Amino acid sequence: MADYVVEFGKDTPPLPDGRLDAAAFHRNHVPIWAVLERFLAGQSGDVLEAGSGTGQHVIFFARQSPDIVWWPSDFNDNHLKSIAAWRAHAGLDNVRPPLSIDLSDPAWPSAMREAGGPRDLAAIFCANVIHIAPWRVAEGLFAGAGSGLRADGWLLLYGPFKRDGKHTALSNAVFDTSLRAQDAEWGVRDVGDLERLAAGAGLVLREIVEMPANNLILAFRRQRADDVSA
Repeated sequence: MADYVVEFGKDTPPLPDGRLDAAAFHRNHVPIWAVLERFLAGQSGDVLEAGSGTGQHVIFFARQSPDIVWWPSDFNDNHLKSIAAWRAHAGLDNVRPPLSIDLSDPAWPSAMREAGGPRDLAAIFCANVIHIAPWRVAEGLFAGAGSGLRADGWLLLYGPFKRDGKHTALSNAVFDTSLRAQDAEWGVRDVGDLERLAAGAGLVLREIVEMPANNLILAFRRQRADDVSA
């Protein structure tokens, strides 16, 4: 396991079956789904959660969208155990076993398919990952999205972001400082830098959605002639 992977759900002991509980899930799963539901409305097919953490989000999302097949993933062994435990506990037919995916490898879609994962994704959802990982994880995520998404697929990122080089709130600036103190390769990412990664992968930023607690959801899609940036 890569040493840059952050572990969630450590504040409370795991349940006997290995399920972890992340406090952030209880704060943000409802507002996140309110946005995802809009992008996924009427969709079917496969959706990957890149960096599922404890696995609580993907179970909640799957309950709301029975026509979508959800593929959780992570690169932390304890997360993968927790995801599997939450999946077993929920007993949902539309949640697949968790995939071990290293997002820092741009070829992760090929590795995912070789492990029995989906070939073409209707969407990739990634929450609170790229600011607590080296920049190469963001690079790999976007490169993989360019080859892993189907023609009308979405890459949906949730978390804190800077805009035009500036933090959107003082609390985000303080958070960014604390992240960089822990690891110089971490930090709140700028939307403009992500747009450049997207362009290199054939994707374009279609929408920015403001979320509670000074977070955003960034919605990227394959570039088309009529696309304009958000």
